Amino acid sequence: MNGAGATIGFEGSFLGANDKISDQAIMECKICWTPYDPAEGDDTRQVLPGTPFLALPDDWKCPNCDAPKEQFLVSEDPGSDAMQAAARLARRTEALVRDFTEVWHAKMRDVPIVNKVLHVQAVGFMEYEGRPLGVLISPWFMNLVLLPGEGEDWDGLKAGEKEVLSFPSGDYEFIHNTREQTGGYKACSLFSPMGDFKTQAQAVDVGNAVMVALFQEEHRAETDRSADIRAAREEELAAAEAAEREAAERESRAEVMSDAPTRRQILTAGLSETSEPKDVIATEETE
Repeated sequence: MNGAGATIGFEGSFLGANDKISDQAIMECKICWTPYDPAEGDDTRQVLPGTPFLALPDDWKCPNCDAPKEQFLVSEDPGSDAMQAAARLARRTEALVRDFTEVWHAKMRDVPIVNKVLHVQAVGFMEYEGRPLGVLISPWFMNLVLLPGEGEDWDGLKAGEKEVLSFPSGDYEFIHNTREQTGGYKACSLFSPMGDFKTQAQAVDVGNAVMVALFQEEHRAETDRSADIRAAREEELAAAEAAEREAAERESRAEVMSDAPTRRQILTAGLSETSEPKDVIATEETE
């Protein structure tokens, strides 16, 4: 092996670095180049197929040259990108939870609308188009939260500005915001306040269900219909208001007509029904 090959082999060695390989990693002995493929296992040590390299017994050795596990290097790892993405996502969501947990302890604990059986938790976060997306649960809200991707700077977002974002299930309105720790982010309100939730587990179940439904196209018709429903409702309200105005106008005209003198009263100078009708009206008003 040349010098460059030796350097690559050393840098790629496992050496007990459990956090650097996934369960799918195919490892290779750097002494004799014998591979260990988790999909195949190891017949010589009765290791079943599907056993990750990290799950091998501590005394497992290369079946060809008896080199210890620590002397294996990564040949290929289909899951490494996923592991790195998961680690990045975990860092971002942990920072988000820390930020809002501080808000909970510093400002919100004594606010009447909070649900004290709940705590701040990130649910169902994933990378969507390169950006962390998931549900943030707190004792006072449940929001769909979108964070900036790697290299993106959202600190310039103007708090309170609205933006409509599209997902397979439809279009949703997000509000821009910024926090000192979290930086810029976009949030779509799902529930607020949170008084209807009896347990944290119940809130988590709802958050996970939201993340599933968000990407189901069969919900798009319902989402798109919401605008039609609102428009139809606004038309109904407008028609009802118009009907009320018309009824009020008719009633007003009727009152005017009832106060007007009859033709007979005009012809008789008001003497035909002078006393009795007035007494009746006065009695009704008194009653």
